[in-house]
Amino acid sequence: MPPVFPMLTVLSMFYYMCLRRRARTATRGEMNSRRAIESNTRALPINVEIVQYAKEVLDFSSHYGSENSMSYTMWNLAGIPNVYPSSGDFTQTAVFRTYGTWWDHCPSARLPFKRTPTTFCSQDYVELAFEEPVYPTAVHILETYHPGAVVRILACSANPYSQNPPAEVRWEVLWSEAPTKVNGPQARQFTPSIKQINFPTNLIRLEVNSSLLDYYTELDAVVLHGVKERPVLSLKASMIDMNDIDEDEDEEKYGCGMDTLNKQFSIVALKEWPSNGYFDKLPYELIQLILSHLTVPDLCRLAQTCKLLYQHCCDPLQYIHLSLQPYWARINDTSLEHLQSRCTLIQWLNLSWTGNRGAISVSGFSRFLKVCGSELVRLELSCGHFLNETCLEVITETCPNLQELNLSSCDKIPPQAFNHIAKVGSLKRLVLYRTKVEQTALLSILNFCSELQHLSLGSCVMIEDYDLIASMMGAKCKKLRSLDLWRCKNITENGIAELASGCQLLEELDLGWCPTLQSSTGCFTNLARKLPNLQKLFLTANRSVCDTDIEELAANCTHLRQLDILGTRMLLLMNMDHEIQLVV
Repeated sequence: MPPVFPMLTVLSMFYYMCLRRRARTATRGEMNSRRAIESNTRALPINVEIVQYAKEVLDFSSHYGSENSMSYTMWNLAGIPNVYPSSGDFTQTAVFRTYGTWWDHCPSARLPFKRTPTTFCSQDYVELAFEEPVYPTAVHILETYHPGAVVRILACSANPYSQNPPAEVRWEVLWSEAPTKVNGPQARQFTPSIKQINFPTNLIRLEVNSSLLDYYTELDAVVLHGVKERPVLSLKASMIDMNDIDEDEDEEKYGCGMDTLNKQFSIVALKEWPSNGYFDKLPYELIQLILSHLTVPDLCRLAQTCKLLYQHCCDPLQYIHLSLQPYWARINDTSLEHLQSRCTLIQWLNLSWTGNRGAISVSGFSRFLKVCGSELVRLELSCGHFLNETCLEVITETCPNLQELNLSSCDKIPPQAFNHIAKVGSLKRLVLYRTKVEQTALLSILNFCSELQHLSLGSCVMIEDYDLIASMMGAKCKKLRSLDLWRCKNITENGIAELASGCQLLEELDLGWCPTLQSSTGCFTNLARKLPNLQKLFLTANRSVCDTDIEELAANCTHLRQLDILGTRMLLLMNMDHEIQLVV
């Protein structure tokens, strides 16, 4: 009698193949557990779920608060809730620096990089450490005001409290979604459905996009649920968990597989076809134009198809503008080494958020710039915590044409290192938000970089005398168009007078949370009369702004479009003859 084989449906065969794929990377104990799934038996819940609040805030890109305070700072995310379930504007919450589209429609707005994938929309981030590494089962985000900014949640394989750093740091996306408009500003507990990962974590990263919000989003706490042992799903749960079916595909989608991207960057053996079809009939320039619409990973994949397209995809003209920020989790020294030959003509480079936790070394960054820095005009290095004095010295030596430098939140750069920036006399834009730049270095920069048009000094707490800085700006930086002095603690009406007299091309001025400025001195009236080109003015939290100041702005600053007087208590009258975006 011939053997009788069970009838396998297409679905059951597909499921069996998935189990085999997952078993290849499992330990023997995990394989036995998966055999239990194959036999259609539900695994017993032997793990006890651990619930923990964030122990510490490790890193963040920006916050509304001061560096010397707890009000509205990211540090409020550590520990148990301070506000939730209450709704409203509370100083005990974590608040990012921006919201809405203000920053995209002001004179200091930067042009976007081409080739940014549509799936990457993050504007800010915060990284949180928890006490116990766990396999996450849920993440609860307690949002207390204007929720809806969180767009991505990631987990890291590195334990920030371990004495032995891992050979490789891996990031995995637990959840990701495009920005959505939430109806109402009320508090909520946001608990998205997260993906299972194959490593324990006690380091969680939230990425946000506040562009759709009508006001600042406020976060109170983050709760991580998880188990110590890797959970095994039942048959029913496993069949609907499609995220684990193809790990390579998942890495490509979320951009966190470092090895995958580096393999795409590297040179591979290519087959030479006798004919390239219609591509042989297209002009070289037309093919280049078509390829210019591809993202960097897609360009690297296409380069592996044939020698003709490899030649096109590796042409340095394809890398004139290059943003690696969307791929921050998988960029390292090897990535930069593979890109060197393609970036010899690069003019715009975005390495923001990249290189942390040892992914990019000082030597790797230096080697790249020495090969690719000669044509650089714009260099974005926001939150680059690998940067030190050697890096700034290399930048000034290898990038003679540099016009824009962004060091926002690079708070690990030592104060003396900023002296090197004064060597780049061609600078037109300099962002030093939340850095340790000191007064001596800044005076040197202002003295030698007279072409500056955009300067950000927000939350630079190590500057002792802002009046002296403002006086130097008025004397040397005649072309200044935008100036950010957010939370500078000691500028007075004297500094404002020097600034207004010498920088009359100013179109944007941020004096938010500058408590030493008093309307009674006439400083705001002086600004209105001497800076007629103002389009954006922030006087946030200045309690002394009065009707007279607003009337002077209305009469003299006819181009004014954005005015922030949030926290003002003295206003009874506001009369603007032209359309203006007003925050009160």
